[in-house]
Amino acid sequence: MAKKSVIEREKKRKKLEQKYHLIRKSLKNEISKVSSLSEKWEIHAKLQSLPRNSAPTRLRRRCFLTGRPRANYRDFGLSGHILREMVYECLLPGATRSSW
Repeated sequence: MAKKSVIEREKKRKKLEQKYHLIRKSLKNEISKVSSLSEKWEIHAKLQSLPRNSAPTRLRRRCFLTGRPRANYRDFGLSGHILREMVYECLLPGATRSSW
């Protein structure tokens, strides 16, 4: 189980990313439309003045149940070992155990 402080930090980053998403997107579109280099630098400075934690690359996908940051399946939002346990207990409809 991940520490609660780490999970709360991730939630805070997600809120910041959602808050600044449209601003960041519009600034990036402006950079692509402007042709002069000095104007691009000005827009880039505005982009850099946004909070670092508002960048989408700062987000980490975590397991819904345990908060584990690695081996996550996007379709289920679960880490690998939790997914395996749930499939064995028949808690995920449509998922079957492999056998050969």
